[in-house]
Amino acid sequence: MTLRIGVDTGGTFTDVVAFDEETGALHVRKVSSTPDDPGLAIVEGLERILEQIGGRTPADVGYFAHGTTVGTNALLTRRGARTGVVTTRGFRDLLELGRGRRPRLYDLQADKPAPFAPRDLRLEVTERVRHDGSIETPLDEDEARAAARTLREAGVEAVAVCLLYSFLRPEHEQRIGEILAEELPGAHISLSSRVLPEFREYERLSTVVTNAYVGPVVAEYLAKLRQRLAERGLRAVPHVTQSNGGIIPFEAAEELPVRMVLSGPSTGVVGAAAICAAAGHPDIITFDMGGTSSDVSLVQGGVPKVTTGMELDGRPVRTPMLDIHTVGAGGGSLARVDAGGHLKVGPASAGADPGPACYGKGSEATVTDADVVLHTLNPAYLLDGRMPVDEQASRAAVARIAERVGLGVEECAHGILRVVTANMARAIRVISVQRGYDPRDYTLVPFGGAGPLHASQLARELGMRTVLVPPTPGAQSALGLLMTDVRADFSRTRIQRVDGERAATAARLGALWAELEQEADAWFDAERIPEADRASERTAELRYAGQNYEIPVPVPGGPLDAAALDTLLETFAAEHRRLYGYDAPGEPVEAVTVRLQAVGAVPQARLPRQEAAGEDASASLTGTREMHLAGEGFVPVPVHRRDALRPGNRMTGPAVIEQMDTTTVLLPGDELTVDAHSNLVITVGD
Repeated sequence: MTLRIGVDTGGTFTDVVAFDEETGALHVRKVSSTPDDPGLAIVEGLERILEQIGGRTPADVGYFAHGTTVGTNALLTRRGARTGVVTTRGFRDLLELGRGRRPRLYDLQADKPAPFAPRDLRLEVTERVRHDGSIETPLDEDEARAAARTLREAGVEAVAVCLLYSFLRPEHEQRIGEILAEELPGAHISLSSRVLPEFREYERLSTVVTNAYVGPVVAEYLAKLRQRLAERGLRAVPHVTQSNGGIIPFEAAEELPVRMVLSGPSTGVVGAAAICAAAGHPDIITFDMGGTSSDVSLVQGGVPKVTTGMELDGRPVRTPMLDIHTVGAGGGSLARVDAGGHLKVGPASAGADPGPACYGKGSEATVTDADVVLHTLNPAYLLDGRMPVDEQASRAAVARIAERVGLGVEECAHGILRVVTANMARAIRVISVQRGYDPRDYTLVPFGGAGPLHASQLARELGMRTVLVPPTPGAQSALGLLMTDVRADFSRTRIQRVDGERAATAARLGALWAELEQEADAWFDAERIPEADRASERTAELRYAGQNYEIPVPVPGGPLDAAALDTLLETFAAEHRRLYGYDAPGEPVEAVTVRLQAVGAVPQARLPRQEAAGEDASASLTGTREMHLAGEGFVPVPVHRRDALRPGNRMTGPAVIEQMDTTTVLLPGDELTVDAHSNLVITVGD
């Protein structure tokens, strides 16, 4: 069993990548997504790629991993389970009160999102744990059982339990969980002390309710997919991606589905970081442009940036995740004219069905249609001829927009691309400029089906000088599934001074990490990770006393002693200066939450290094195509085959490079070199 397979489900296509451990060969296949039942496209993709390889069956697959948006889509479309909540008496309405802020400060009409659990399904029980962890009022088990029966009669499918200070003393939540399991057999039970044992009551409540809301949906989807794969003969244990970029088995993911909110895009970032670090580009900004949206993330020193939470549709979700920012700008994003007569693009998308007008089902103009009109995208077919393209349908769709804004068809198509480029540039500035990083110091790494198509123009918009296109950009997220490890995150909130007496502080913090290490060891054992393949990374979230937000700081390896604490404080001060422009020597510093990420190494796909074959790229030339350049009109542009390019080959723009899963466009002035790992390294022109 030498085949390792990664499958990523997107809004338009499902990407499948197979890596043969014996030969080192990569195989890529795309099939149309099936939004109503994503598992159908996954099974089809598996069968198609095995046919493409030839002579292989699902029994030959030794590793299978999957990135999914099922949980995220259930949240955004409000198609989760009927969910109840059990809270400490007096906190029933916290889910709606939130932080007491309007969603948009200056919009007096802005509505808050409706809670996933309506008020009649949010019940209270008598109990109280104090801030120091002492029990002031014991749990009233009769009330807890009555609440469970009320929820059972209401027909709930999932229950979230979130008690005050349960992150310090989880006993009351655990007992309520036992009672719920007795009274509601088969219901999905989520305890905040298990899902998020951290402070900040509202965020913890919102996260555990989100976990319960999508729990039955995700569990049913994964169980059904696992059965389908087994029926096809797959013997390997299927894994799924988490938001932190790591993978876990399907069964483990069913308990904590909230950790899969960014399952889809996270592994693309992990894979890009690995590829670019090997190629000598450790500082990158990834740009994943698919059919529906674009996801951007910043990687520094070969390590993706990590955050502890995000807001999804106005609801806070706190869980370890890669720092990925999403904007509704994809190949299927719809162009329109607003009430003021201005051209707009996205966030609405044509999706997989009907798709862009050129696919033969839709009639509205999309970004993809604009590319077809300009011939930056092949106007006859995509996917190596497997998908025909209707150029006239694209021209007709763009013409309807052009007529409304008073432009020519090609001019309007350029306008659509300029608007979507501005949207994507704005997203990149969020994760770079707004956080103290200059995008000009980074390499832009485009992937997704539409990323390389627009990368050169986007780099110009941001002043970035280098673009690196990986070998399989259209299926980068699927490939990333084969380049990541298994991971799990553990945390504890214990607010305490760090800058006091060093020995006592080190002992207290060391005891907390010892607890987390015990949990990590139990997880390693359950995952059957050999001792030699186990590793862990420690982080402390620090703040000056009186501040309301913390800064995550890496904790040095080895024993936690006075020297390690000094290093920790110095790192915190330096990071505070970078973020805010100053630090405060002499001010007391607090540790708030300590974290440990457990990492189990697994065999990974690696791109082979090849010898240079010379600068001449003529062997890859397949012909020319009339492409419309702004200010010049249609001009003949050379078209190259990506799979015929060899390390060392060079060319200058304008040019088009086609491959099965995407198209790379060089604009005038761009210079391209193929590196030893078959990446396309583009020096952006003026």
